[in-house]
Amino acid sequence: MLLQRLTFICIGTLLSLGVSSADSDPLVAAYRQPQHAWPAAETDPGIEAAALAPLPDPSSLPAWQNVTTERIRLGLQLFFERRLSASHQIACASCHDPELGWADGRRVSIGHNRQKGDMNAPSIVNSIFLHEVFWDGRAASLEEQVIASWTNPIEMAGDLDESVQQIASISGYAPLFEAAYGDTEINAERIAEAIATFMRSVNMTRTPYDRFLQGDYDALSDAQIRGLHLFRTKARCMNCHQGALLSDQQYHHLGTSFERVGNFQGRYRVSQKPEDMGAFRTPPLRGISATAPYMHNGFAADLELLLSLYNIGWWQNAPLPDKDPDLPLAQLSPLIQPLELSPDELADLHAFLLSLTGLMPYMRPPAELP
Repeated sequence: MLLQRLTFICIGTLLSLGVSSADSDPLVAAYRQPQHAWPAAETDPGIEAAALAPLPDPSSLPAWQNVTTERIRLGLQLFFERRLSASHQIACASCHDPELGWADGRRVSIGHNRQKGDMNAPSIVNSIFLHEVFWDGRAASLEEQVIASWTNPIEMAGDLDESVQQIASISGYAPLFEAAYGDTEINAERIAEAIATFMRSVNMTRTPYDRFLQGDYDALSDAQIRGLHLFRTKARCMNCHQGALLSDQQYHHLGTSFERVGNFQGRYRVSQKPEDMGAFRTPPLRGISATAPYMHNGFAADLELLLSLYNIGWWQNAPLPDKDPDLPLAQLSPLIQPLELSPDELADLHAFLLSLTGLMPYMRPPAELP
């Protein structure tokens, strides 16, 4: 009887301190406290992983310097403006749809004249934090990315001069440009900057995961905390998914590219370094549950398949019989190894990944364009 009363007293004390009885799991309890007291993260030798952290306020970044309400408003209109494309049927929002996590839900995007691209459209959410843009990092800024997609013959197929003339002929745009730039001049640089400015304003920085890092220790469930621990240790995720962005912003080959199938060269096209053949940028993970399918080519249809592929260690591509002798063979990243996670561990890791999506920023397309 005395033991029973003592048990009730102990449980009551825990509850009064805001700690559930489930926290009798020492691992879970170890994470419901400031991060400096967490178990140590585990990464491969030579990997100096940046500590996990909430994303900073975007307005504190140098990239926010030219962001104004007026330029965001103009960029919003242009982001949904189909008349920038050669067919007048494709806008930036065609591949970056707010209904689909600002991606398009396809393995590869469809562009001008129903041509299929060779890449999966990434979400624009939190793109202000990127150092380089596109899966292969060929653009150094969002403005460069806008111009590249606008003029790509498979994407919007726009002609800059013709597009500028088209926008300039629409009377409703002159006051928007004047409000944004102080005069009514319309040119390609301003159009690209306005669209990029709008993209910089589309952010998600308050996920359950972020709230947990900021001290709301009830923001994650026990399963999600166990998944967080796996993410930092046995699952080897922090070798690449690290820091505030949950990306090292580097390029790695996972064995998902095959010669003659889509963009198989990846970063090699930019750097011409043999070690970059088939390497693609580590994607940030916030909002991941809202932006399937995954990988640069949309190979993984859902998170379950994605985690299964990592669990088996992906695979090393074999050279095709008619491989181009002038191109190096992509080599599987040494950071990719079989994980041997159990079904329960995979379930916990999956639960943690769900915590990386909060209230996805959403807006309706403009009711009426100029």
